[in-house]
Amino acid sequence: MKILRAYKTELNLNDHQKTACAQHAGAARWAYNWGLARSIAAYEAGEKHPGAITLHKELNVLKKTEIPWMYAVSKTAPQEALRNLDRAFANFFRRAKLKKAGKHKGKVGFPKFKSKKKGLGSFQVWGSIHVSPGAIQLPRMGRLKLKESGYIPTEGIRILSATVSEKAGRWFVSVQCETVITDPVSTGKAVCGLDLGIKRLAVVSDGSVFENPKALRSRMDQIQHLQRIVSRRKIGSNNRKKASRKLAKAHLKSANIRKNALHQITSHLAKTKSVVMIEDLNVSGMLKNHKLAQAIADVGFFEFKRQLLYKGDWYGCRVMLAGRFYPSSKTCSCCGMVKPELSLGERTFVCEMCGSVMDRDLNAAINLEHLIITTGSSSECEVCGEGLRPPSEMALLGEAETRSQSILV
Repeated sequence: MKILRAYKTELNLNDHQKTACAQHAGAARWAYNWGLARSIAAYEAGEKHPGAITLHKELNVLKKTEIPWMYAVSKTAPQEALRNLDRAFANFFRRAKLKKAGKHKGKVGFPKFKSKKKGLGSFQVWGSIHVSPGAIQLPRMGRLKLKESGYIPTEGIRILSATVSEKAGRWFVSVQCETVITDPVSTGKAVCGLDLGIKRLAVVSDGSVFENPKALRSRMDQIQHLQRIVSRRKIGSNNRKKASRKLAKAHLKSANIRKNALHQITSHLAKTKSVVMIEDLNVSGMLKNHKLAQAIADVGFFEFKRQLLYKGDWYGCRVMLAGRFYPSSKTCSCCGMVKPELSLGERTFVCEMCGSVMDRDLNAAINLEHLIITTGSSSECEVCGEGLRPPSEMALLGEAETRSQSILV
């Protein structure tokens, strides 16, 4: 089975190489902003929107007269920036069409100009790219050392492109490649239901608990302290730049802790389970609760589902999504009684019909596992109380059909 996979790792650059990477990122950013300004001017003049190919031809003409410094960087960096601009306009036109038809809520999102204030950005190159255990060779930049040796495979892959990005003063490279993996074989692994939460990141129906690292909350005091220091420094001063770099490093550390926890959990589930049932959470709607928005965003519910979906394809784990209105937390996993109300503060589920007492999250996970059994066979559920609605009749979204194959690991 062919898949697209990306390997991201940190670069170990000297000062000359850092300058070259900054030049490439600056050229890509300049080309994007120039193309956006050119597109806006064409719209105001009543002309047709210029595509990436048209803009690239005009840019090649400008290289000879106005921007000869562009010859110092790889031609693919500004070219890919213009393609990104083309995709940004395509997404804008698509959302505008949906907004006009009443099928899109929220902002339409017109493409915005890029600035160095939020970082130097990134650039993408393709062509002659070679990977060795401890280095990578990119066009116009030569051989760049990697901080982690042996992470990017050197055999059995076809390299498509490489994206170099800067975060908090550190440079990273992401290599997108095409590789062939063996088709997963079902080995009779267990099925499970999975309940996601804020207090605990995930509770599995077999009793396993994965704690929430609370990546942002655990470092909030440090981040707030650094943010106050930045706000007190004079705008444009070197001291403000130094304080901004420290703040960016703290945010990057928090993001890395979150990503590591999500990758560890999703990889474990995809390798050890044959079927996983999770809830299709309305994350955007949940974020509108300003009392819980920060805690919900700190968990990364959508990223958890995204990783589990593509890793399920890799390791032969079938991922199913329960409908958003399926009352997994309100339903008793023993008798099937559904509570009309259940507040967030009630962490223990107490059934008034059968008297069972269970952890709220574990009860929800077991209900999701029951939903796999009742929807996976033609027989009716055997544990439903008389006169109660069996789980098989509750809303089920079904197996996820859309899988992301271009993955960052």
